[in-house]
Amino acid sequence: MAFEVGTHSGTFHADDVLAFALIQRFVEPAATIVRTRDLDRLATCDIVIDVGGTYDPATKRFDHHQITYRGPRSSAGMILDWLEEQGRVTPELAVVLRDRMVDYIDAVDTGREAPRLDVPCLARVVEYLGQGRNTAESQLEGFLSATGIASQVLDGVIRAYNETAAAHDAVLQAMAAAASSGSAVVEFSDLVPWKPIYFANGGAAHPTAYILFPQDGTYKVVAIPPTLGQFEQKRPLPEAWAGLIGEALETACGVKGAQFCHKNRFIAVFSTREGALRALAAADLLRPWSTDELPERTEPTSTAPTAAIEPV
Repeated sequence: MAFEVGTHSGTFHADDVLAFALIQRFVEPAATIVRTRDLDRLATCDIVIDVGGTYDPATKRFDHHQITYRGPRSSAGMILDWLEEQGRVTPELAVVLRDRMVDYIDAVDTGREAPRLDVPCLARVVEYLGQGRNTAESQLEGFLSATGIASQVLDGVIRAYNETAAAHDAVLQAMAAAASSGSAVVEFSDLVPWKPIYFANGGAAHPTAYILFPQDGTYKVVAIPPTLGQFEQKRPLPEAWAGLIGEALETACGVKGAQFCHKNRFIAVFSTREGALRALAAADLLRPWSTDELPERTEPTSTAPTAAIEPV
């Protein structure tokens, strides 16, 4: 027998799309959607989201539009709360899902936040997928297309969470090895999601300035930012390397096999690990990093508004 999820007909939004994607991911992958406002039809559904005038997790009814519900959740947040209460999502993963996706969708759907026109966030993408769909058939097609995209984003967030959890011990061990050897370079045997772990464990004050790891037959040196999310670097790569490739970079750094350095001096690529370390040593960049190297940050003197970079 089909597992049915009921939601409202007409225009779809990111909260009902994401709620359905969460149900497919954590409850029933083969769940089908029923889009209607017919209460008798909704009563036959296994779960009802974003319609029906009832919020009752015990009966799997998750609407937030009625006056009796005064919480901050949209149907997406309601479903995630229920999944956590049911033990289908761990508390740790629930925190990540709220932080990366669900709280934002809740805020947009309940009018507490407006998505920017110039940022193609999930709320905007879902909105655009609904444009020009004026029949029940085309709206269902758009809803399912939007669910597919939301599911891919959701799966990516979950993979990132799992990979970060798996890399935790390796990152701490690499940080400890670099500090004990007096090197500014944290080395990994593979690309790992190091940033959240690094900065959650004293990375901002850690005496390292670079990450070194193999990828695609090369070795990459990445300059570490002062804090998570910043574009600056604790210690940028040499100005003389900036924007160079091939022989020009080999000449600038004195190492054969130097391939590329970004003009913003946050990443460089070498043929070998040894070559990368020789280039850093020649530039006197292997020495431990200190917070004294950070430039003083000055407040802008202009009163003109500055553009903010908002999370997507």
